[in-house]
Amino acid sequence: MSTFVGQTFQMNQLINIKKVIELTALSRSTIYEMMDENSPYYDPTFPKKVKITQNRIGWSAYEIHQWIENKLASRE
Repeated sequence: MSTFVGQTFQMNQLINIKKVIELTALSRSTIYEMMDENSPYYDPTFPKKVKITQNRIGWSAYEIHQWIENKLASRE
């Protein structure tokens, strides 16, 4: 069952940090902490960023949605 009924995204769409924050309900700092291997909040399952340009990064919308689905499936 998909949690994102009514949400539209392209399979290969790249989304910015604002959209990642909106979808995950995490703060910007928490997201970056989850990506930092030296952080106690590091989550190796969190989707990797994609370098779009020299000054711009994004995330795969599909991978973010899959990460959320996996979190929901693994809850107790």
